[in-house]
Amino acid sequence: MKAPASTFSKAPVKFRMPTADNLVPIRLDIEIDGQRFKDAFTWNPSDPDSEVAVFAKRTVKDLKLPQAFITQIASSIQLQLAEFRSFEGQDMYTGEKIVPIKLDLRVNHTLIKDQFLWDLNNFESDPEEFARTFCRDLGIEDPEVGPAVAFAIREQLFEVATQSVASARESRLSKKGRRGFEYVPASKAGGAVLDLVKLFGHKSSVVRKRKEWEVYEPIVDHLSNEEVDALEAREERNFRFNPNKSLLRAVLFRLPLLHILILHCKKSDGIITF
Repeated sequence: MKAPASTFSKAPVKFRMPTADNLVPIRLDIEIDGQRFKDAFTWNPSDPDSEVAVFAKRTVKDLKLPQAFITQIASSIQLQLAEFRSFEGQDMYTGEKIVPIKLDLRVNHTLIKDQFLWDLNNFESDPEEFARTFCRDLGIEDPEVGPAVAFAIREQLFEVATQSVASARESRLSKKGRRGFEYVPASKAGGAVLDLVKLFGHKSSVVRKRKEWEVYEPIVDHLSNEEVDALEAREERNFRFNPNKSLLRAVLFRLPLLHILILHCKKSDGIITF
């Protein structure tokens, strides 16, 4: 694929997801009276807040959940949207940087482990398109895997973007009272980033270096029913002991297609694997 030229700049940009579509990753994990509901999807922060209540009611109706879930689902979504919106309008650094993305998740009977580098400066990158290509290349047929992979990427990019806001804030404070502007790379401010230009030149959003093929080779395993049952039991125990802990590994995605609110994204030509 032909990669669009990235415009590298040392000046900060206003906060947004470093992807073609500015979507918020939303994760729900709610338990009421022994009944648990889990879901993960993306949300357009520009949508009116009234859509949240509509979505919560429709979800409870479609899944035949107790009415008490409506308030909890709506509240959780609103809190995560509020966190995202709290960063809007603030400066963040993205130029000349790529970040490591790691996949370690289970979707139904499919176990996936992979890692690659993502260009934080390419605002035309498309996690959903990458996920579709990923599944097609690896022969993954489960339709729920692609959305789960895209969500995992967006969730990590959101975390990196918020860290970039903190880096910009720290730089601004440290330079207060001085004339001019000096860019402080996120790597020097504590972020786990790499210099894209030095490694690969001005191209590609997703990169695997040839010499690191073996290190970054994706692993896809198909689990038996017994293995899935064992993992689900372990996940349930972990949740019972620590329900507030964010489970980043061995995550079980239950994503009915009805509830995957991933908007149609502009196809990006900037996703290249070597």
